[in-house]
Amino acid sequence: MASSSEVKHDYHLVDPSPWPFTASISMFVLAVGGVAYMHGLVEEGQGSALMQTLFGKGHPWILLAGLAGVVGTLIGWWGDVIKESRRGHHTPVVDMHLRYGMILFIASEVMFFVAWFWVFFEMTIFHHVRADWIIQGDPEVMKAWASWPPPNVETFDPFHLPLMNTMILLLSGTTVTWAHHALQQGDRKGATLGLALTVGLGMLFTCVQVYEYSVAGFHFGRTDAVQEANLYGASFFMATGFHGFHVVVGTIFLLVCLLRLMSGGFTPQKHFGLEAAAWYWHFVDVVWLFLFAFVYVTPRLALGG
Repeated sequence: MASSSEVKHDYHLVDPSPWPFTASISMFVLAVGGVAYMHGLVEEGQGSALMQTLFGKGHPWILLAGLAGVVGTLIGWWGDVIKESRRGHHTPVVDMHLRYGMILFIASEVMFFVAWFWVFFEMTIFHHVRADWIIQGDPEVMKAWASWPPPNVETFDPFHLPLMNTMILLLSGTTVTWAHHALQQGDRKGATLGLALTVGLGMLFTCVQVYEYSVAGFHFGRTDAVQEANLYGASFFMATGFHGFHVVVGTIFLLVCLLRLMSGGFTPQKHFGLEAAAWYWHFVDVVWLFLFAFVYVTPRLALGG
């Protein structure tokens, strides 16, 4: 006779977990630490030395504590998900819902990028109208706003570093696809090599972007730039920097998958972690193609370069 506690459905009801609570606390500490580090929650010269060390401007200790809490929570939470899978709790229905969850997550990320593109297009198309509202008739700045990008802004040559990063990301898209298909065929050596190459290409992309930012001709605080150069820089760095953050996250995602693969954590039948990482990486690739076309190439063409 079947036990009254026997599961009679295909769904998995998770056990009580501390991770949602620790995640919320850690993210709150991370946010407070970020504000303290960049702005300071205690005025200089006020409060005790300990308060200055913890909450004074330029001190990263609260920020690092929050970051450690977030990382620890992610390791523990995802570790529990892996254990649930090994115990057989990820039935076909649960597996399907995990895929739905990843699809919805990527859809939410798409909407983030829609916002940044919207801002960039808003300034590109309606820059002269916004000048009437914001600058209120300053002749020098109004003249500068007559064109976009502004005349004192030196845009990047899209067919130099940006094109190099485009080729890097497109190549990484092929290597992660190779890794996925190799694992499906039981070729663990090929899957490991493909993932290792993808992680290396992701790191290379980040290095090139860091160098690109260091030589940008429209960074904040330039004394030779007119007022609106900061706005162009804000829209550029927000769009490309947010994508760069996603590349870093995706690289870490793939690195974890690589470590799991090398430790025997994936099989040809059960490897949703790698599949989700590949989906995310392809999303990052596609977003970059739009950034390359509209943030790098189009402004350069507008200047006749």
